[in-house]
Amino acid sequence: MGQRAVRQALTAGVLAQPWRGVLVRASEALDLAVRAHAALLIVGQPTALSGATSLALHGISSISGADIHVTVPYSRRVKSKPGLVVHQGWYRPGDVIQLDGLAMFSLDLALADFLCDGDKRTAFAALDEAMHGLAPDHSRKLLENVRDRIVDRRDRRGIHRASMMLELATGKAESPPESILRLIVVEAGFPIPEAQYEITTIDGRRLYVLDLAWPSLRIALEYDGFAAHEARGDYDAERDARMAGRGWITIRATVADLRDPGRLLQELRAAFARRGA
Repeated sequence: MGQRAVRQALTAGVLAQPWRGVLVRASEALDLAVRAHAALLIVGQPTALSGATSLALHGISSISGADIHVTVPYSRRVKSKPGLVVHQGWYRPGDVIQLDGLAMFSLDLALADFLCDGDKRTAFAALDEAMHGLAPDHSRKLLENVRDRIVDRRDRRGIHRASMMLELATGKAESPPESILRLIVVEAGFPIPEAQYEITTIDGRRLYVLDLAWPSLRIALEYDGFAAHEARGDYDAERDARMAGRGWITIRATVADLRDPGRLLQELRAAFARRGA
């Protein structure tokens, strides 16, 4: 295409220019992989997609954000641009993998970095999600690899909080909010709850699965996501009543409690007090 044709395509909205020097189809301008390709073209080599961008491209759905994150060696001087965050760091060629034609940090390295310097709640949810559905030995191996990455970090900031989250993660959470809820209650000083705890009959038949539970105290914490529980109010009330008949206290949390957990933590403290704990 000549210069004139390019200008016409930009004016007509056929092409878009996320950053000066690279063009993409306007219909794909919001696609993460397309913007990641554009970022790699702009920054040049050597570079790798990192942080939240790398995790999202690895399939971690709890990661959000429009900015593209890349990491370049300390020897390179590349400035960030609106929508493009450039980090400087030390990494080996073997730390970078090719996924769908994109150069990015491996999953274990991306998790280690984000656990140390990303948003804490998002990072913990990402770790839990990465472990979800893995066989026990694969889950343990992932944790070992992430732990080794954290130990090898030259930047020691954030390693203590990252280590705490590694000990807390189970991979059992069914959604990112459940992971965040687990982190909230532990950071508030409560004992670590069991995730996806099963209530069974005498003969071993499963009745209910609790999001979080303290079985010895018979206290349950359930997350009511809007989509999952919008039409289940009557069912949840009946289930809570049946659980109460078995001696359980059930506390329900919503998305509002993730933003401001004061009400939730107060109810939990009252429940623990009732149990003498």
